Amino acid sequence: MKIGIIGCGNIGRVVIRAVFEGVVDCEVVCVFDADRRGFEKLPKEVISCLLFTDKFDFFIMQDMDIVVEAASQEAVREFSAFVLGGGKDMMIMSVGALVDAGFRGQLVGLAKEKKVKIYIPSGAIAGIDGLKSAMSAGVGGVVLTTSKPPSSLGVDTKTKRIIYDGYAEEAVRLFPKNVNVSATLALAGVGFEKTRVKIIADPNLKENVHEVVVRGDFGTFSVRVENVPSPDNPKTSYLAALSAIATLKKITSPLQIGT
Repeated sequence: MKIGIIGCGNIGRVVIRAVFEGVVDCEVVCVFDADRRGFEKLPKEVISCLLFTDKFDFFIMQDMDIVVEAASQEAVREFSAFVLGGGKDMMIMSVGALVDAGFRGQLVGLAKEKKVKIYIPSGAIAGIDGLKSAMSAGVGGVVLTTSKPPSSLGVDTKTKRIIYDGYAEEAVRLFPKNVNVSATLALAGVGFEKTRVKIIADPNLKENVHEVVVRGDFGTFSVRVENVPSPDNPKTSYLAALSAIATLKKITSPLQIGT
């Protein structure tokens, strides 16, 4: 499988290294980013094997089976239609961009028309498979509590405090680089308007902590994940990058596990 990558930040580089090391049975064909500095952080032996461009028109013309977006919500809004319209599958990491129902519907419709797929990894949380299964019987409530060091959230506080308590619809707009997990939960479950989100800045934390509670006709389950922040970007959990790798492995594997 041939891969193109939009964005050579932390997640993009983790995926590239995994492919280069043989963790995923794929080939990275081209990397697109408006800024070359992230690409230059890769090992020299990796850089020498990759094609880099800051021109999207050149990027989209390459022979690729799937494009991995690892940049931003803005990149999703700007480039997704061109990727899907060009007959390529797409993996979206900045899931918050899909909060707009009209835009989301446009992409899904385009994917159907072109017979391609949109993949959304589980990101920095666990429990997505369980939530999807529970939705078949009916889910009454989904609550995500995210606790992070203040620096990861761009706030300055010496004490633990709640900086947001509301729903995913607003959370992904206010914190576009921090709570893409809430968008993934919303899409898998009861929607952006009903998925409850609480964000806590805690100066005593070194890890990013996500707690998910789901209640429904099936019963109740809860999941707590304590994520190590990515070395290059404390706003991103390392597990989020690993979920992109896991999704690529699932796509390319003849053995499928999970829903």
